[in-house]
Amino acid sequence: MRLEWQIGFWIGALLLLILLLWLFSGVLLPFAAAMALSYLLNPVVDRLERLGLNRLGAVLLILAGFAVLLGLIMVLILPVFSRQLASFLESLPSYVVKIEDLGVRLANDHGASLLEKLGFGKAASADLRNSTSELVNQAAQWGGSFFKSIWSSGAALIGVVSLLVLTPVVTFYMLLDWEKMVATVDSLVPLRHRQTVRGLARQIDAAMAGFLRGQSLVCLFLGVWYGVGLSLIGLNFGLLIGISAGFLSFIPYVGSLTALILSAIVAIVQGWPEWRLLAMALGVVLAGQFLEGNVLSPKLVGGSVGLHPVWLIFALLAFGSLFGFTGLIVAVPLAAAVGVILRFAVGRYRESKLYTEIDAPGSTILIESSAVGAKERG
Repeated sequence: MRLEWQIGFWIGALLLLILLLWLFSGVLLPFAAAMALSYLLNPVVDRLERLGLNRLGAVLLILAGFAVLLGLIMVLILPVFSRQLASFLESLPSYVVKIEDLGVRLANDHGASLLEKLGFGKAASADLRNSTSELVNQAAQWGGSFFKSIWSSGAALIGVVSLLVLTPVVTFYMLLDWEKMVATVDSLVPLRHRQTVRGLARQIDAAMAGFLRGQSLVCLFLGVWYGVGLSLIGLNFGLLIGISAGFLSFIPYVGSLTALILSAIVAIVQGWPEWRLLAMALGVVLAGQFLEGNVLSPKLVGGSVGLHPVWLIFALLAFGSLFGFTGLIVAVPLAAAVGVILRFAVGRYRESKLYTEIDAPGSTILIESSAVGAKERG
């Protein structure tokens, strides 16, 4: 098959996959979550099999432990998280007003002369302050009502119920038949391309395993570190900020910025005019970032994942906007696969005649004669 036909085939396959995801995005969430869990837990099942358990017993043991962990989270953490979330949404407008008043007070005390030098008189600064206050308050109220409507809507409730009920069942069957599914897919690959496809599959698996499994452990650690640390120093909504930042740490830099901004705002409002609470909150966040950047990510994720942060952020935003939460789950695997395939395609292109062959037989002589003439003129 010619290179052009191969490129067209794989582009068509990718477009078909995106179309299927878009058509069935409303029912794919439990299956996508089950696929992600199966991929994460399959190495544990393989290790238990090597220790002497059969496949069924290993899967049942893993799912039982996962169910116990999920039950503990729902009993111990979820009620506190829900209360803090409701309280945070109710307190958000007042927090915004306090931050605005503090900024105005600091501007009047220290920045009035600077504003006048820049051409902003008292009337202009007052109008700007009033318009900013109205805009921020409206945005805060809109954000609070938006999140409340998401949690109270019937579609979200059905999605959560289906996720909690169907995901364990689908995960059980996928883990039980994981090796058979992989063998079936491998048997469908044409014999002359089997070694190439297996090599690509190993590279994709290395990229996905390095990021998904490693980054999941990093997110878990950061969520516990932020949540426990901010709660111990007495910061309001510490558990909410910590769990949210840990979850968002899956996206590069987003989790750390979330923890830093939210903890700083809450600490300033809660501890004003003292700065002790702000210093302790920043210490917790910066210590977590130091551990992530220098200890956790190098050891758990590694530097050979092959997923550039910009490419990963684009994939998460693009698939999230197209397919919702299902898109966020499948974004990283597809980004890893596309990245490996593109690197392979670029390598094959550089080896092909399309890149190495010179069309005109005399073009080399023409180039060399031009170079000689340039040297003589120089």
